Amino acid sequence: MVTIVAALLLFFLYSIIFSFSDQNGEQSGGLSYRISERCVEIVNTLVGGQWTQGMMDDLAAYWEHPIRKLAHLFEYACMGVLVYSMWRPWWERGRRLYLLVIVWVFTSAAGDELHQLFIPGRYGSFLDVLLDTVGGACGVLFCVMMERIGMKLYRCGIGRKKKRKAKMR
Repeated sequence: MVTIVAALLLFFLYSIIFSFSDQNGEQSGGLSYRISERCVEIVNTLVGGQWTQGMMDDLAAYWEHPIRKLAHLFEYACMGVLVYSMWRPWWERGRRLYLLVIVWVFTSAAGDELHQLFIPGRYGSFLDVLLDTVGGACGVLFCVMMERIGMKLYRCGIGRKKKRKAKMR
């Protein structure tokens, strides 16, 4: 069941990534800028709302690129989690599984960047492929840490049903 859910979510994630990559340079840049504008507005509100519009525009322009790259990292971290979850029931945990997931993410990222070469105003970047692969590796690391925490909790008795002792008569 976990494999099916992970595969469906992975398909949905691929659809999102493809739709973002299919935007031309102007659309993609505009979306990133609007997101960075919104983040700056939120921070301005949190710090008391004293920034001028010019200052907020400058901050939005400055943070647009890092926010875009963090989105890449997060998308592919989610991909790493989903691919790991999809393959984990069928593969024993270990280096082979980790490598399989990272190669999958790398190949997906390379395909995405290749696709962008054919979109007006976009370009493919090997550095983006590496960043995306790091995101996927972070997703795998997250899964491994969650499994280890879960195993430790299980060994401590949390989440395990207590055996009832039979009453002696």
